[in-house]
Amino acid sequence: MKKGASKKISEKEDLFGAAEKVFSKALVKMIREEGHGFLEAGRDGSFVLDAEGKRYLDCYTSAGSFNLGRKNPAIAAGFKKAIFETDQGNFVMPSQEKALLARRISEFVPGNLDCVLFGVTRGESMDAAVKLARGFTGRKELITVDGGWYGECGFAISLSARKGKEQFGSLIPGIKTVPFGDIEAARSAISSKTAAFVMEPIQAENHCRMAEKSYYSGVRALCDRNGVKLIFDETQSGFGRTGRKFFFEHAGAAPDILIVGEAISGGMFPMTAMVFTPELKKFFDIHPLIHLCTFGGHDLGCRVAMAALDEYDSKAPWTAAQALGDKLIKDLAGLADKHKKALSSVAGKGLLISLKFASEKTAQSFCARAGENGLLVKRAHVDGSCVLLRPSLLITPEEAALISDSAGKALDTL
Repeated sequence: MKKGASKKISEKEDLFGAAEKVFSKALVKMIREEGHGFLEAGRDGSFVLDAEGKRYLDCYTSAGSFNLGRKNPAIAAGFKKAIFETDQGNFVMPSQEKALLARRISEFVPGNLDCVLFGVTRGESMDAAVKLARGFTGRKELITVDGGWYGECGFAISLSARKGKEQFGSLIPGIKTVPFGDIEAARSAISSKTAAFVMEPIQAENHCRMAEKSYYSGVRALCDRNGVKLIFDETQSGFGRTGRKFFFEHAGAAPDILIVGEAISGGMFPMTAMVFTPELKKFFDIHPLIHLCTFGGHDLGCRVAMAALDEYDSKAPWTAAQALGDKLIKDLAGLADKHKKALSSVAGKGLLISLKFASEKTAQSFCARAGENGLLVKRAHVDGSCVLLRPSLLITPEEAALISDSAGKALDTL
């Protein structure tokens, strides 16, 4: 082994040793066991490089934040230019950047979702959405579906199917959970006491679970009949990942409030948003400070997000995501037929794909073997026996073929 390589490995071990002292030892152990025990040292489009120079096709992409690839040149150029022209801005005051981005988002998102409140994390935007629905309706009850994942803040974690959340004591009261895809359960639960019905229309962290199209329109009708606000979280399914700009276009039912995640800035700046109808804006007109976020609508971040939206508009990656996703799902289903004992099923839409394994341990082993074959993947949060594939939406057909090839090699060694 060359001295330079030996020194890099030593530095890596020193860093992981230090991480065990200041972070969770169990987290460091899990990272190692899933084949993620390396240091990101380079980013290039669909790939990430470790400190030893090994390339991995990134199918984690920070939970789909890097929709437009790692270190996207156009977004990076916009970021660099913005650094010399603006700063954070005063967060409660309007600015050109905030106004322009809000207009761009309202133009980008289909339908009557024309109003915007910026955030920094997914959970925070969900909390803002629930506050708005409760405030507007004057009701407290919230209904969600089983198997969802919305983030780590107060309302978000209370609504989520998060393992271990009982460790945190009493969470937000007044929440009902009904089976996903069961319109009769929704009909029995929704009433004039309900403020909002909350769901991910496709549950990425739960084997990309989807419902029949009639379910979404049925829930929409029930909400309209009872004055209930429908909230969709499209943090992982938005900005083209499922073959349309947003999954709700496939579903044929639009929400009153839409949560969009960090893909809004291509993963280059921490930003999310709550996008909502003009009807709901009436509550903001009377109560302007129902939700405050110091870095929400950060002027620098707004410039980065506008550069990302330019990329989305020019590349229209949802078109390729649909075609490449269909081919990739078909190829992976073929692997499932070959490795029935290990890989039980493949599900997904576009380039949001889930592999369901025989057990959580098998899924974990697959992640490690995939890493050895140059594929970076991660297990799902809700169903730990699933592994998610969320590559850049700008992958080439050759890179998509590399995903199935590397997955096949990993399966061969399980």
